[in-house]
Amino acid sequence: MLRKFKINIDGKEYLVEMEEITEGGQPVNVAAGPVAPVAPVTPVTTAAPVAPVTPTAPASVPKTTSGKVMRAPMPGTILKILVESGSSVKKNQPLLILEAMKMENEIVAEEDAVIGEIFVIPNQVVKADDVLLSFS
Repeated sequence: MLRKFKINIDGKEYLVEMEEITEGGQPVNVAAGPVAPVAPVTPVTTAAPVAPVTPTAPASVPKTTSGKVMRAPMPGTILKILVESGSSVKKNQPLLILEAMKMENEIVAEEDAVIGEIFVIPNQVVKADDVLLSFS
């Protein structure tokens, strides 16, 4: 059964038609009657929003760097760092976990190498192409 409702939003009046459906998908027969008026909504005041705190990178993060580096393939948040400076890694070994669009992405070594400096920390937000770590 189609029911008509008059809705008032921000001073503008809207006429809405709705069909009530049961769980089985069949319409429900409801006797139409007067609808009680709804009390107006009063705005709630809240404290001023606080900017979220994002961890900052170590002070030595290079804007540009020479030599072999691993760069962020996409923007996201560093969840885990799986290696340490000076450790040897093999090709395709996971180096860190980068969360992007609610998915955890393993960032892996492109070749056998030794980790030089790590420029990110857990929970740090990175942009695409930011330097994550270097190889020595």
